[in-house]
Amino acid sequence: MSTDHSPSDMAAKPPLALIAGPTASGKSDLAVRTALAARAAGRESVVINADSAQVYADLAVLSARPTEAEMRGVPHRLFGTWNGAQACSAANWAEAARLEIAAAHAAGALPILVGGTGLYIRTLLDGIAPVPPIDADVRAEVRSLAVEEAYAALTAEDPARAAALAPADSARIARALEVVRSTGRSLVAWQAEKSGGIGDTVTPKPLILTPDRAWLYERCDRRFAMMWTDGAVAEVEALQARGLDSALPVMRAIGVAEIAAYLGGTLSEADAITAGQQATRRYAKRQYTWLRHQPPADWPRAMLDSSSIEVAIEVLLRQ
Repeated sequence: MSTDHSPSDMAAKPPLALIAGPTASGKSDLAVRTALAARAAGRESVVINADSAQVYADLAVLSARPTEAEMRGVPHRLFGTWNGAQACSAANWAEAARLEIAAAHAAGALPILVGGTGLYIRTLLDGIAPVPPIDADVRAEVRSLAVEEAYAALTAEDPARAAALAPADSARIARALEVVRSTGRSLVAWQAEKSGGIGDTVTPKPLILTPDRAWLYERCDRRFAMMWTDGAVAEVEALQARGLDSALPVMRAIGVAEIAAYLGGTLSEADAITAGQQATRRYAKRQYTWLRHQPPADWPRAMLDSSSIEVAIEVLLRQ
């Protein structure tokens, strides 16, 4: 995710404010407050979702999607846009986000991208590798292998990629192996041909939220407990009633499995809440790790407490 821009480039390329951070870190509130500050300065803004759970209409509660009251009159886009029966890939989202960003710029508004899904952000800015569809027979054969067998095969067929992966990373191993077997080229070779990214056509104004871990985990725990009483159980009941494929992203969202176990009688309410809180903390930790290492080192980081929020807004709105 390159952000090398000369002063002349920044003047010529429209701005894209970007707020990234782990779940429960205060991104949504900061986005709205930034939009209101921009409005007070004479410029409208549009908040655009970059969270892979908040795209689904079915997960208003479990994804902590902003309510109308929390939006405070600021236009929000790509929140609850997809039906859970339809998977929203990073490419699907990036295409929709490009259109929303272009529409905001055309209207003279500031697009404010907000979310914690690193793959979404990276795909939007850097583009996506044009890997052809994987042959169904190849995929079935690869997915039937034990992870040890798949890793050994990948070591023989794509040693460079195998060396970059942990031997137990079953998902990435399977993906790399099916790509090289189906296309005859390594995944790395395909990734070198990424296209469709907008990173070179905008002036990113990023801010990465890096809150104190203990504070963040307490927020995760408290928020999941509130979700439980605010409709999360009914939300999962409604999903189950639809008979959706368990492999769909909406069915694998944080909290769904834990609440489903409670509804199925295999977990008590207390144990289901504890399990959901633990899953949320683990997700936040993964996001935190990605955000520490993947975005450019010169992207500003912030703890974001009550004394720093005005500074954060200034960073996002700086000319």
